[in-house]
Amino acid sequence: MFVPCERGGDSASSDFKGFILLMPAVSVGNVGQLAIDLVISTLSMTKVGYFYTDCLVPMVGNNPYATAEENSMELSINAEVYSLPSKKLVVLQIRSPFIKNKYRPFCETLLSWVKSSKFARVVVLSSSHAYQRDDEQLLGTPLRYLLTPDLQKEVGGLMQELNWKEMEKVAAYPGISDTEKVLHIPGGGITKLLFTESCSEGIQMAVLLKFCSEGDNIPDAFALVNYLNEWLQLIKSEVNTSSQWKIPSSWRLLFGNGLPPALF
Repeated sequence: MFVPCERGGDSASSDFKGFILLMPAVSVGNVGQLAIDLVISTLSMTKVGYFYTDCLVPMVGNNPYATAEENSMELSINAEVYSLPSKKLVVLQIRSPFIKNKYRPFCETLLSWVKSSKFARVVVLSSSHAYQRDDEQLLGTPLRYLLTPDLQKEVGGLMQELNWKEMEKVAAYPGISDTEKVLHIPGGGITKLLFTESCSEGIQMAVLLKFCSEGDNIPDAFALVNYLNEWLQLIKSEVNTSSQWKIPSSWRLLFGNGLPPALF
């Protein structure tokens, strides 16, 4: 559950009523997590706490958003919470994979926190295997969205105005019967479970995802965060371009560069 930081960790820092919670799913290419990195770095969000859970692989590392030597030695763990009150935005960044069979307990704990904190809505950034698309999903944009019924009532019209494409349901038994359709997000990690649980619990949730393949997924992250920005307008611009987002210092290590001296 949420644990406030000691510095500035007063009651105000954990008052999230009416805020939007933005978070990634640990999914193919880590696209959601990379997109979240861009949001935190660009908006210079303040770390306000941690999300304590035994469902994620433990990890610790240097500050991924270091801007100077003074703050480069701050430690980060597997699930941290950042806030930007001026935009009524809270971000949960997840940095490690899930422990086997721990998807459901994590979703239950997360949604319990969402309800107790009275978040206005949740936005999940995710991805799905490009090679497992059906014929319909091969057409047009590789970006898709999902809305729970409670959120559909409020922003469904806006999505139509943005000309966004809703995630298609696919045949439950392809090649045998096309009558029964199901939501299928291969490579999406907790995305489907989190979405279906939110539907049943009346939580306003949106899922934004991109079809992609494993590899250099930085372009996918830029595409997904620009997609998010079309809706939430986190940064003001007439045309979304990759150059508007601030790349965090930790991205220098994405492809095996040497470890930072501050780590030692």
